[in-house]
Amino acid sequence: MPELPDLQVFSRNLTKALKGKKIDKIVCHSKKLNVPVEDLQDALEGAELTKVERAGKELHFSFDNKHVLGLHLMLHGQLTLSKEEEEEESKSLIIALKFEDDRILSLTDFDGLAAPTLDPKANNIPDALEVTAGYLGEKLSKTRTPVKNVLMDQKVVRGIGNAYADEILWDARLSPFSASNKIPAEKVKQLTASIKKVLEDAEKQILKARPEIISGEYRDFMEVHNARKKKTSTGVEILQKPIASRKTYYTEEQEEY
Repeated sequence: MPELPDLQVFSRNLTKALKGKKIDKIVCHSKKLNVPVEDLQDALEGAELTKVERAGKELHFSFDNKHVLGLHLMLHGQLTLSKEEEEEESKSLIIALKFEDDRILSLTDFDGLAAPTLDPKANNIPDALEVTAGYLGEKLSKTRTPVKNVLMDQKVVRGIGNAYADEILWDARLSPFSASNKIPAEKVKQLTASIKKVLEDAEKQILKARPEIISGEYRDFMEVHNARKKKTSTGVEILQKPIASRKTYYTEEQEEY
């Protein structure tokens, strides 16, 4: 599933490619759309795209008429940008935005779980890039849940998934199995700093390796959440163990509380 750094890059590239373009036509086959398809078409056909931004684990497409289209790619959603004459109707099509320059932005998902939303509701849960040590410490202090699960809880912090939770915790040298309410304040500060550091560095790595990417994942640079690696750059063996059915990568360098 695309996580915060992936979506940061997607939003940048989609804005670059489509900003200032008007939508000629929308095709939508999603059963998860929050409004009738006709309402979506009435709201966005003829509207000009002003920007694409990431909001948590979603992409938000903003238009000049103040409407916003939210896209959640879920686990297997794929975005493609193609010329109209090259586009073929797909059984896995969720939504297709046909722009005035004959380009089509399509979201497909063979699971059918990727979800479009017209005018998503405002969310006051802090983004991972904006979370503070005070806020995170307060949330962690209220539960014995393993810290990795708290980092991935979109009702606590938005944007972090399984892969980057492992990377962040390794960078902070904090065991993913630590009871959240046992983590000392200084370690929470270190964890908060690692969140920003790891996510911002990952965005740079993705842009460097895949400058035009708008879908999929590039994670070859990852330190611990990387099936190809046996050891980290520090020379320590990478271990695996599930947490709540999610594959977790970690090392003995990480302190458990």
